[in-house]
Amino acid sequence: MILKTINKFYDTDIGYSFFNSKIAIISSSIFFIIFLCSLFAGIVAPYNPFDPASVSLMDAFTPPIWSDGGSVSFFLGTDQQGRDMFSTMIYGSRISLIVAFASIIFAMILGVFLGVTAGYIGGRYEIIIMRITDVQLTIPTILVALLVDGIARAIISRSMHDEMAIYVLIFAIGISEWPQFARVTRASTLVEKNKEYVSASRIIGLSNIIIMFKHILPNILRPILVIGTIGLALAIITESTLSFLRVGVPPTTPSLGTLIRFGNNFLFSGEWWITFFPAIFLVVLALSINLLGDWMRDALNPKLKKR
Repeated sequence: MILKTINKFYDTDIGYSFFNSKIAIISSSIFFIIFLCSLFAGIVAPYNPFDPASVSLMDAFTPPIWSDGGSVSFFLGTDQQGRDMFSTMIYGSRISLIVAFASIIFAMILGVFLGVTAGYIGGRYEIIIMRITDVQLTIPTILVALLVDGIARAIISRSMHDEMAIYVLIFAIGISEWPQFARVTRASTLVEKNKEYVSASRIIGLSNIIIMFKHILPNILRPILVIGTIGLALAIITESTLSFLRVGVPPTTPSLGTLIRFGNNFLFSGEWWITFFPAIFLVVLALSINLLGDWMRDALNPKLKKR
């Protein structure tokens, strides 16, 4: 059954391009290994860094296994609280991936909706949406996210903010990423709405909502998927940056950015592994997604198909 599915996928243009691209195979393999490890962190990770029973301060600052004083039990060393670095990175990547996926889905839904409606309806509605998009694109993503987080901190109490920190972070990243989807979707909609199948749909009396989201949207999904893939890597980096700046997830649920911030405090005291391994892990994760997005951009472009 699995082999039959793989053979069917290989017979498609995208499947042929995938299996003949070493970069696509390697990057997707790295991403899915990290994704599966974070999804099944309780099974893959040798320790649970959030379980006080599995953490001992006597093991704090244990270096990697190949260094003097290293331990077989902690092959990547431990942090200042005695937590295994490998286990902490696996659990930390779970938080980063959850925030990144949720924020990109939110940005995609909002941006695609506004882009399709703006391109199809036109008029003043399109002008307003596009001017808002232009203004927001001039503001760096980090500043938008910091502004949203600052407003949230001013509105809700500190204790409630810690409980809702992940949701605030998802909203902050998502609200700063939607203009990319809106601009591409609007441009594609302007091209599609003048084609014959849209005119035929109008003639037979279909509503504008059905035309926009049942007929036009499926034909403009390719660039949206590419932007979504690359945006996922940017969302992971943005989340890590905000957590590094102490405005992301609380320290009780550390992400990759929080781990790097913790390790940065001990970087010049000789405990380099506390910040080095999470940083490398973050680079590998973001790079694998970016390379996968680059392959999707070429594979989904009909002008570049080679068979």
